[in-house]
This record gives sequence, C-alpha cells and structure tokens, in this order.
Amino acid sequence: MDYSEKVMDHFANPRNVGVLEDANAVGEVGNAKCGDIMKMYMKINDDGVIEDIKFKTFGCGAAVATSSMATEMVKGKTIEEALKLTNKAVAEALDGLPPVKMHCSVLAEEAIHAALTDYYKRKGLNPEDYMGHCNMDCANCGGHH
Repeated sequence: MDYSEKVMDHFANPRNVGVLEDANAVGEVGNAKCGDIMKMYMKINDDGVIEDIKFKTFGCGAAVATSSMATEMVKGKTIEEALKLTNKAVAEALDGLPPVKMHCSVLAEEAIHAALTDYYKRKGLNPEDYMGHCNMDCANCGGHH
C-alpha cells in the first residue's frame, strides 16, 4: 500500500499523543469493522478555543496518522473552526490516503465531534443547539450536520 511521506511521518512521529488530565472534552469513537479506536482529549478555554488536544489511537498506521494530523489542524482553533474540519481536509493535509484507508480520516473527524459533544453536555447544554442534528450516519453525512 502506498502511503505519502506525510502519512509515514505522522505515523512514525505522531503529534499530541497522550492523555490530558485536565481535559474538559473527551470523545471516543470506534469502527467495529476494522477494530480502530480513537480517543480525543481537549482543553477548551472560556473563549471556546481548543488550547490543548491529545489523542490515543488503537489502530493501523493510517489511523494514527489521521489522528495526529487532525489534532494539529484544530489545536489553537475555535470550536466553530474545529467543527468545520472534514475528513477530506485531513486526508488532503496528509497528501492523500489509499481509498481503503479513508475511513480512518472519517474516524478522526468523528472523534473531534464526539469530544465537542461531550464538552457541551458537561456544560449542561444541548450539543444539537450548537452542532446541528447528527444521526451518526457518518458515511453518508459529508460533514453537514
């Protein structure tokens, strides 16, 4: 399978790996078909900016690479900006993924959304008021919630 240099770099030297003890947003997603599991931890400040983000991924090299790239792309961004991040943007930032590995970038997008859903719930807010309705049919969503 052909992976880009960027995929290999993020797999060999993943950014933002670990657990955030003071996280106020935690999301975990998994794909039963391939066995990949991603857990995202975020520290979001009072201005709605993702100050810090860490991840733990159990999965293939592409899953690790997409998690790493996704965290880099939303770190320092606002919640609104993070919600606009699509799996396609993650894949493009990695200079592409083999078609059979595109689901890994979808998982990374889902993990970010799962963490942000958790953030709103912790604040006693309805995530749908901020993120729109989500039926978790991610394969057919295209990023439009």
